[in-house]
Amino acid sequence: MARVSNRFLFQLHGWFSLPVWILFFFVCLTGTVAVLSHEFAWLTNANVRATNPENTSAWTAADSVALVNETYPSADITGVAVREDYMVHEVMFTADDKPYAVAYVNPYLHQIQEVNDGSTFINFMRTLHGWLYFPWHGSYSVGYYLVSALSIVMLGALVTGLLVYKKFWQAYRNPKLRSHQGPRTLTADLHKLAGVWSLWFLLIMSATGLWYLIQAVLWQNDVEIDPWPEHLSVQSLPMLSPEANGTPAMPVTLSNALEQAEQTFPGFRPGYVMLPEHNRDTFKVYGGGANPFYDAASFQLAINPWNGEITQTISPATMNAAQTILHIADPLHYGTIGGIWTKIIWFVFGLLLSGMSLSGFIMWYLRVNKLKKPQTRNATSPIQEA
Repeated sequence: MARVSNRFLFQLHGWFSLPVWILFFFVCLTGTVAVLSHEFAWLTNANVRATNPENTSAWTAADSVALVNETYPSADITGVAVREDYMVHEVMFTADDKPYAVAYVNPYLHQIQEVNDGSTFINFMRTLHGWLYFPWHGSYSVGYYLVSALSIVMLGALVTGLLVYKKFWQAYRNPKLRSHQGPRTLTADLHKLAGVWSLWFLLIMSATGLWYLIQAVLWQNDVEIDPWPEHLSVQSLPMLSPEANGTPAMPVTLSNALEQAEQTFPGFRPGYVMLPEHNRDTFKVYGGGANPFYDAASFQLAINPWNGEITQTISPATMNAAQTILHIADPLHYGTIGGIWTKIIWFVFGLLLSGMSLSGFIMWYLRVNKLKKPQTRNATSPIQEA
């Protein structure tokens, strides 16, 4: 069997990255910022901060919804998001003068600190990184495919890079950084060192990116990984008397629904709640548990608002393989498994990955430029002209 030359492997390594290096660099950089998007929002917008100067206990999501209902009597609450302890509750609603609005409720000070139209830094960065603001056509987006397909580029560059860099493990005990042998050598050393120390990170990004690509194909083919709760049957709805005006109030409240979630799943922490949109709809309660490798939607309940019956549950204990991958992909991809500290680690290695993309292009440019120089000198030399 013919041995593959190092030159060929080097060229193959370059061609895995160079044709899309600008896109790859951009996606890596936006993903790095997205990892700490909550923290950047907290730093730049005081209204996002859930300050607690008097060390009081936090309101529940139901209390925050009640405050928005009291402040905006015409509000139709659609959902509420509960993020980190230092972040406000985000209550989504529509009102007479607001087609769509998000209220930032401080659960410790018991006040609304801001109402906006949902155009936030967090949403902007996640959208820019996730699908480059390409439009969604039904269940697919070209941008989502472009971003997730870069996982193939990353995996290919990782494998070929290891084949080119023989005995890469020596860089752990004897790192080589030659700063006095010109920019090309220094750039190459930096590129190799960053790659070796980022192997674990590259593997995680490649694996989760491949899952996002598979997920995109499933979505486009209408394959539901987490089944959407079915609407309630008409027969299960309460009977209205002829004299009744409008629709009676649903006896089960959001507070009741959250209590049921906590009773069903010990250690449950709410992450997002969708309120019923019509008579046959249910409360949809999503949250996390004690295992940090599962996301904030790994525990799910659908609750009948008329009688409190739980019509559907999903938890890590009942998940199939696809559902498990679905709910551990985001914590691994965005580094939320250990809170702020792992997010910082992911941010640092995200910068390294972005720098590797840039340094790889610089290495290619310097190599090509070096190859061109002798040709230019020969073309203008007296011997050539004679």
